[in-house]
Amino acid sequence: MPSSMRILQVSAEIFPLLKTGGLADIAGALPAALQEAGCDVRVMLPGFPAICAGLEGAVPVGSFAMPWGEQVEVVYGSLPALAREGRTLGAYVLMAPGLYDRPGNPYEDANKQAYGDNHRRFAALGLAAAHVAHGLDAQWRPQLVHSHDWHAALAPASLALWNEGRGPHVPSVYTVHNLAYQGVFGPEHFGDLGLPGRAFHVHGMEFHGQLSFMKAGLFYANHITTVSPTYAQEIQGPEQGCGLDGLLRARNQHLSGILNAVDDSVWNPSTDALIAHTYDARHMTGKAQNKAVLQAEMGLALEPDAALFAVVSRLTEQKGLPLVLAAVDEIVARGGQLLVLGSGETGLEQAFVAQSKAHAGRVAVKLGYDETFAHRIFAGSDVTLVPSRFEPCGLTQMYGLKYGSLPLVRRVGGLADTVVDSDLETLEDRTATGFVFDDFDETQYRRAVRRAFALYHRKAEWNRVRQTGMKLAFDWTTAAGHYTALYQQLIHV
Repeated sequence: MPSSMRILQVSAEIFPLLKTGGLADIAGALPAALQEAGCDVRVMLPGFPAICAGLEGAVPVGSFAMPWGEQVEVVYGSLPALAREGRTLGAYVLMAPGLYDRPGNPYEDANKQAYGDNHRRFAALGLAAAHVAHGLDAQWRPQLVHSHDWHAALAPASLALWNEGRGPHVPSVYTVHNLAYQGVFGPEHFGDLGLPGRAFHVHGMEFHGQLSFMKAGLFYANHITTVSPTYAQEIQGPEQGCGLDGLLRARNQHLSGILNAVDDSVWNPSTDALIAHTYDARHMTGKAQNKAVLQAEMGLALEPDAALFAVVSRLTEQKGLPLVLAAVDEIVARGGQLLVLGSGETGLEQAFVAQSKAHAGRVAVKLGYDETFAHRIFAGSDVTLVPSRFEPCGLTQMYGLKYGSLPLVRRVGGLADTVVDSDLETLEDRTATGFVFDDFDETQYRRAVRRAFALYHRKAEWNRVRQTGMKLAFDWTTAAGHYTALYQQLIHV
């Protein structure tokens, strides 16, 4: 029964303690949903300063040595910031200050260069999960290990190869949040990973002569999930398979897409303490008030009727930001406004700042990531722009839907699974929730922007589409149900 299932979730970050992207949102929300479904869940995390600061009541459970001689101590405590409805969340944290006690970003230094020992830092995470699965903690042993993205990808490999594959079998699930970030390292580092020699093989983690953490997860996990049904199909093809599509096609019987969900306790305009005025689908006055606050704060013209387009994103080419830049004139010429929050590629940052100077009062930019401000942008904007080149799931468009900021997206990955284009048919049957275009192409993107303006000027229809989007449930109960069914199947094989 699900109630007896002991699940260890392994990730490099977790909201609200440490977040660089959507992975942290999922890693933070899934354990509570699984607890709600009756699972006994614990998480495992590296001992980054922000995570150690959020850990309470930590007691040592054991330690192990990495191949280069460093001792990694595993402690167990609770994370009060992730407690829900009286249920605490237990966490194993790797106490290895030499690996994790560094300021700033968990993956790179102040110059945005990846740390030279990242292979060691995250090999330790995967190996620690296998140690706990094989009894490092005498009080608790998981029946299944669920790891996330390349940082935790050596967990499935370590489990599969425990005692050269002759140890007791503990099943694993590996979730790909973004196949493009693969954790590839030089072959000279293989000896640091704690894996038997046969893992450095084309039928293993070898990838064009290099070591690929991502490939290790995909090859050795008992089951692979990714964060939307469409993305699960896309990564089996050469365009989005990032060189791993052959392996994914070979494993497609053990691959499924489970759509990410939105944590209603964090993202809900009717209860959100981070926005100036709360509101819901039936009482929308607060949204107009939030828009006025946002315009004033960011130096945008105080025009309640100007359509306010928003970008809340890493500023990378993948996210389709070159399309947004190329068509700023389309928004400005039609009397709209554009607000951008994010950081990333220097060229994109500079280009958006230049646009804000060229169109003062119409375009505003805030560089950096600010979680609180992101809430206020969704609450005050009319359209959320997510024109991505590829998008495994995307949470931004879901946040936009919940806050009545209609998503304008490309039909790809999770964007295709979550947004229904506004056309004559969907407006008629009241299923429309946003604006969707097909090709990664400036002409198509501009057309979608023009369609957004056209609907915006038809207030009754705009309000109806907005209401449909706000009533959608991207709920964790459904997602947790898919995961628990999968866990059950693997544990009882």
